[in-house]
Amino acid sequence: MKNKSTVAAILISFAASYYCNEIKAGDPQRSGQAGASELLIDPWAGTSGFAGANSACVQGIEAQFLNIAGIATLNKTEIMGASTDYLDGAGIHISEIGLSQPVGESGAIGFSIMDMSLGTINMTSYDYPDGGIGTFTPDFINIGAGYAKHFSDYIYGGVNVKFIDEQIANVHAAGVAIDAGIQYVAGKQKNIHFGIALKNVGPPVTFSGDGLAFQTPLPQQQPPNGSATETAEQRSQSFELPSLVNIGAAYDFYLAKDSGTKSVHRLTVAANFTSNSFTQDEEMLGVEYAFKSYFSARVGYDYQNGITSSLSTNPTTGGRLTVFTGFCAGVTLQCPFGKKKHSVFGVSYAYRSTNPYQGCNTIGIKLDL
Repeated sequence: MKNKSTVAAILISFAASYYCNEIKAGDPQRSGQAGASELLIDPWAGTSGFAGANSACVQGIEAQFLNIAGIATLNKTEIMGASTDYLDGAGIHISEIGLSQPVGESGAIGFSIMDMSLGTINMTSYDYPDGGIGTFTPDFINIGAGYAKHFSDYIYGGVNVKFIDEQIANVHAAGVAIDAGIQYVAGKQKNIHFGIALKNVGPPVTFSGDGLAFQTPLPQQQPPNGSATETAEQRSQSFELPSLVNIGAAYDFYLAKDSGTKSVHRLTVAANFTSNSFTQDEEMLGVEYAFKSYFSARVGYDYQNGITSSLSTNPTTGGRLTVFTGFCAGVTLQCPFGKKKHSVFGVSYAYRSTNPYQGCNTIGIKLDL
């Protein structure tokens, strides 16, 4: 069992090293050259409030976004839902639902669906540049299915497959991406956490559909009813997926115990480094306080070069290349229910600061059965 976990850790570490060396991760000159950027948006309240710093210790279905290995820590069925007002004022809304379930003696599966709606947009054309010919609603959907298991009491690993679908009225793109992750736990209280995850690795994606076709006349042919036309299709350039590597660490401080057995107060300090392939690298730092399993509050900061500067659209001149300004915060309330009180219902909220817009607000609910 130890040999298997060691081999898995080596394979993912090798893949992450290859990624960083071969595709020039963290190059701001490549910003905007990848598609499917919704894969970079954290839809969950718990991890959003932590600024994504908890990739080494994230557990449950939320781990499917940061580090798939974390769903292997489950010992009960977990159902979660979240709703995000993304960039408040932009009319963008994200809905997420997820389910995770233990399978066998050491494994767990996770399934999630994220739907991103960009609001209603007026249709325009060459002849009607001001619209008036209808509306359309862009819609992005990501479906994830993952499996993770604990190879030992201290090592967890998993793989996640994501199906990507983007469409407007008459243009569509579909693709697939794969995530892989490892979490390692150490210490007598299992309070030392390390993790590494490789995300969004997949083949290039290309748009297709009737929206890329157009009618063109054939002037040399003059049938009785007028000039003949033919349908031509424009070529669509394929785009890469926004691959990245997460490398994280965390430490749990247990401040007090109830009757000498159960921890009453926990303070977790977590850090994560994200090596992005098509934008700047990020360093996240977060702190979470928890009172038993009833209440937890967290703050985080997501740093990248120029984050404290004014917003810039030119990566060569410096400045902030994202609307996010770094600060994140969140809170979770949970209560047991049922005769044996093994089931838990929880509500979470997270806020991420932005400039412009009025930030991102996420509300989530969780049900453990």
